[in-house]
Amino acid sequence: MNNRHTLSVLVENKPGVLARLTGLIARRGFNIHSLAVGVTEHDELSRITVVVDVRDVALEQVTKQLNKLVNVIKIVELEPAASVRRAHVIYKVKANAATRPQVAAAVEMFRASIVDVSTDSVSVEATGELDKVEALREVLEPFGIKEIVQSGVVAVGRGPKSITDRALRN
Repeated sequence: MNNRHTLSVLVENKPGVLARLTGLIARRGFNIHSLAVGVTEHDELSRITVVVDVRDVALEQVTKQLNKLVNVIKIVELEPAASVRRAHVIYKVKANAATRPQVAAAVEMFRASIVDVSTDSVSVEATGELDKVEALREVLEPFGIKEIVQSGVVAVGRGPKSITDRALRN
């Protein structure tokens, strides 16, 4: 049973909103798996994409509590089939002159990119579905992963609807 839920939270672009939102989730004892924040097409609004580990019943409680926060405009759960989700990751992988061609072949297979090369390692950048970046990690592990840096998941609903436009109309 997957307890991960992706929430798209539209908030006023004001100081302290992120701290209040994450604090509320943490106080309820839920783990934030991923978090990404950025301004929207409207400068006065920001979108927080948060992936939380929580059961369905508890998710409803958390959503109701989040809606009570003053600066929260709208919350939408983005179902996997009805949304586009992407993660961005950089892997620093051990690679000397002998293993570099094998690493490069693996990177190419995943349509990722080598963005830096040193004498004993390469830095690999990948963007895509979580399953894709995780599968790439598994392929690179035998070479030796020295470091991983990953962004939070960003997601948007499929189709012409916009939660920003709907929220501003209400």
